[in-house]
Amino acid sequence: MTVRRAFLLAALMAGAVPAAAQTVPAAAEVPVLVRDVEKGELLSAGDFAVEPRPLGQARGALDIDKAAGKEALRNLRAGSTVRSGDVIRPQLVRRGEPVSINVRSGGLTITAQGKALSGGAQGDLVRVINTATNRTLDGVVEKTGSVRIAAQ
Repeated sequence: MTVRRAFLLAALMAGAVPAAAQTVPAAAEVPVLVRDVEKGELLSAGDFAVEPRPLGQARGALDIDKAAGKEALRNLRAGSTVRSGDVIRPQLVRRGEPVSINVRSGGLTITAQGKALSGGAQGDLVRVINTATNRTLDGVVEKTGSVRIAAQ
């Protein structure tokens, strides 16, 4: 008999349970959606309920406070967990939509109409095209439908 077997046999006879034989919880309490969420919808805390789920489904699930206020990146079904790849920060500018282009220098503000060539959340860098001049510009998303261009 090897030393290891003797040790395990003595431990079992003493009532100790080896680490490999200990049971692991089969489920964990995780937030799940209580309703279907369409792509582009904002999630709120009321969209979630905490339910027991198998550990495989619970792995990577976002907490309610981290998912609330985010935008669904794809359609999400009721009863599913939400992971970080399922949500993004709310998009204030969307590709192809009209935007207001603002250039500020001191107290002077010049505004022009444009079209977004990419989408973004507040503070994101996006490309826009000035519809009057057909010039492509890079700017920062300020608010819904508004992009600020740095004065040169």
